[in-house]
Amino acid sequence: MKSFFQRSFLLALTSCSLFGLKAQKTETVYLSGTGSDQTVNWQFFCTEGRNSGKWTTIPVPSNWELQGFGKYNYGFQKDSSKGREKGLYKYEFKVPAAWKGKKVQIVFEGSMTDTEVKINGKSAGPMHQGSFYAFKYDISDLLQYGGNNVLEATVAKHSANQSVNEAERKADFWIFGGIFRPVFLEALPAQNISRVALDAKANGAFKANVYVQPGTANEVSAQIYTLAGQKVGTAFKKALKGGDSLVQVATSVAAPRLWTPETPNRYRVEFSLLKGGKPVHTVSKNFGFRTVEVKERDGVYVNGVKIKFKGVNRHSFWPETGRALSRSRSIADVQLMKDMNMNAVRMSHYPPDGHFLEVCDSLGLFVMDELAGWHGHYDTPTGTKLFHEMLEHDENHPSVVFWINGNEGGHNYELDHLFDEHDIQRRPLIHAWEDFRGFDTQHYREYNYGVGNYMHGHSIVMPTEFLHGMYDGGHGAGIEDYWEAMWHYPQSAGGFLWDFADQGVVRTDKDGFIDTDGNHGADGIVGPHHEKEGSYYTIKEVWSPVYFERRELTPSFDGTFYLENRYHFTNLNQCKFSYKLATLPLLGSRAKKDSVTGSIPAPNLKPLEKGALRMALPANWKSFDVLHLTATDPHGRELFTWSWPITLPAAVAPKIVKTEGPGKVDITTADSAFIVKAGGNEYRFHQRTGILQQLRSAKGEVPFNNGPVLQEAANNFAGFKHRYDGNNLVIESTFDRKNSYNTLQWTVYPSGWVRMKVNYFPGAYFTRILGVNFSFPQDQVKGIRYMGKGPYRVWKNRMKGNAFGVWEKAFDTVATGMTPWKVPEFTGYHANMYWAQLQTTGQPLTFVTDQEDLFLRLFTPHLEFDPWHNIDPTFPSGDISFMQGIAPIGTKTQKPETTGPMSDKHIYYDYEKDPKRYREINVYFKAGE
Repeated sequence: MKSFFQRSFLLALTSCSLFGLKAQKTETVYLSGTGSDQTVNWQFFCTEGRNSGKWTTIPVPSNWELQGFGKYNYGFQKDSSKGREKGLYKYEFKVPAAWKGKKVQIVFEGSMTDTEVKINGKSAGPMHQGSFYAFKYDISDLLQYGGNNVLEATVAKHSANQSVNEAERKADFWIFGGIFRPVFLEALPAQNISRVALDAKANGAFKANVYVQPGTANEVSAQIYTLAGQKVGTAFKKALKGGDSLVQVATSVAAPRLWTPETPNRYRVEFSLLKGGKPVHTVSKNFGFRTVEVKERDGVYVNGVKIKFKGVNRHSFWPETGRALSRSRSIADVQLMKDMNMNAVRMSHYPPDGHFLEVCDSLGLFVMDELAGWHGHYDTPTGTKLFHEMLEHDENHPSVVFWINGNEGGHNYELDHLFDEHDIQRRPLIHAWEDFRGFDTQHYREYNYGVGNYMHGHSIVMPTEFLHGMYDGGHGAGIEDYWEAMWHYPQSAGGFLWDFADQGVVRTDKDGFIDTDGNHGADGIVGPHHEKEGSYYTIKEVWSPVYFERRELTPSFDGTFYLENRYHFTNLNQCKFSYKLATLPLLGSRAKKDSVTGSIPAPNLKPLEKGALRMALPANWKSFDVLHLTATDPHGRELFTWSWPITLPAAVAPKIVKTEGPGKVDITTADSAFIVKAGGNEYRFHQRTGILQQLRSAKGEVPFNNGPVLQEAANNFAGFKHRYDGNNLVIESTFDRKNSYNTLQWTVYPSGWVRMKVNYFPGAYFTRILGVNFSFPQDQVKGIRYMGKGPYRVWKNRMKGNAFGVWEKAFDTVATGMTPWKVPEFTGYHANMYWAQLQTTGQPLTFVTDQEDLFLRLFTPHLEFDPWHNIDPTFPSGDISFMQGIAPIGTKTQKPETTGPMSDKHIYYDYEKDPKRYREINVYFKAGE
């Protein structure tokens, strides 16, 4: 069997022979695998920790901790083995004799961190320091052509250069060791093109700096193509003078198709180094025409259009492979971001894999590329070298529209001039978390923050981190408030959420336990394996470029929706709109119900325009329960599916609640209780307080009791009496303005159903939660099926993202962001309940309401460690509640009340206990099938 090297080399030679003169292209052959999903085993020796002190093998690329070696470290942790944990690598390979006379380079795309390389026992060059940067050595003089060669690499997990540790290792993320990105050989002609730097403007102006190895070649020629291979314009050339190592070529393209995240149009340019008109070396690059401009005290403009960045921070990370990734992983990450209607991503806190930028180019995402630094930074000589490596690796990607020099104080100001002087595109430079060069990028500011420039001054506001996630807090909670402020504030350029995915690493030393280092790494919108949490769908709706004004579907609805085009470059007539009218199953039925689907003509609305979407309503539209409306972008991606109830609870409740029964309702009194029997059920109500003490069906006791207990109101029901209303029994309290101004009424029907009607005044004008509570042992719950908004729980400041329908989920107490990352969560608040059936270890228990906007509270979520108590939202007493006001949730860095108006307390004025201004809750319930 041929080695990986042999197979790659034969493929390269075959390609060269097929294309004649194109044989002058750079030949690339991998020594490692191409990514975490395709690796090559090298010999390996770990000096410290697990499986150390012996030669074995390891897949390359990889991080050695994930392969069972060394020690896991989170950046904040103290580590007594720092400076001693190293990996020794060996790999044998062959180089063909035909390569003799060429320039052969070995390229490391990324190695953590200090890396010393030897070829056949001789040093390839100075030790490289810095983990996230591609570096290379010219090893032409060290190789045995046509024979065997030995590569040796010594990689230190922690650097001998303290500034590297300050920038990369002392940080709020996992610290890994190893050769985690590919290693390959490049064979170039002796005289070659070593680098090209491109600048392609939106007006079609194109120029390129072409760096060449001086020699006898006398001309550089270039030709632009479409990606399909069609020539664009004619070739353009520039003569080389003797000794020239840099030449600039330029041309202009008429009306190019521009690159944006909405229209990621790209071209290819091929450069040829010519000698006597014949190619000595050719190099191809993909690129896009686009212009980035910053207008002081105004905003960021791309191709002349003002941009709002809908962004997220992204670590290079996967639980089983650490920072060793693959092209397929990059595609999956970008697809998820695009699915959330994001248009931008920040590289936190280091440059990414090259394939990630290629995917951002091809699928369309703005990128902020970052020279590493967390709260510390590289020294100037080290940072200068690493800057050039980052620039030469990433400069030609149209997706890269900003550079960042360090994060949160990790800025080396002595490096700023390098970005200005060496980037041919002169992209804007920012310092994350600083007011710098006209950008205020401060992190985690409160919604109403008003100190300095932030939303109240002259700088462009663009937080490079905001709404810090942790478990189920942050991200979706508060984002609607923040985004509406950002959207309408002229000097806002949007912002970047922290962060994309929970950084939970598989602990090979702990039986595969996924470790987020407590609350340090549990910051994601999605879980470690990209499990979609509730905030995912909230963000998807809030950041949809199709924005619907709020409306309700009343009998007078004529099919018109008012909307706004929040795209930057796309007319809504390029999108598709469709609808589905559906009948939902009732309690006890799972049969598929009637539905009608159809398309809706897309409106002709330019970016930022408002207008109407008009659907042709079927004549029987009122007979359905819900309308779903889906918007799809020009690339076929669903922007969001909105849902509007058609049938209201008052129409659904009578279909479920049966009041008639074969017998009558009997009442007796004993032990200070009303004992009521009806339809095979027995209810025991306390005579003085009206509280439900016991519920029994023909099959035994149902432990639903101790309610209703008013939340944030006086439990002063008093003066209970009973009477018959036809065949129904009514037990009700007496209203007393001075003493007992809240009232409770029970109605028991012959069928065994019972209605609870509570009229109450909140105990304070400002309150966090409102409703009534009951007790139920959660260890007897198996699951729930309900009609309402779902399937995710909600918070007061995170109401968007769910759909109206019938949902079912099994009971679980797992916390968001903790092993095993099950979603949707069971416990918590659920919106717009119509009916719900609790499945238990005994008999089912059914709740129905004829009221709108009632929340169903199911127990109290298990809360993980939060030293700041920001994501410790207010929950009522008891276990099951029917709420008219629920609590918001905070973020890792902010309490709920600082994340915007949606997190404010509920306000209620009692007008001196005027009975006409009661709050009212109606709930019907019944035990058994």
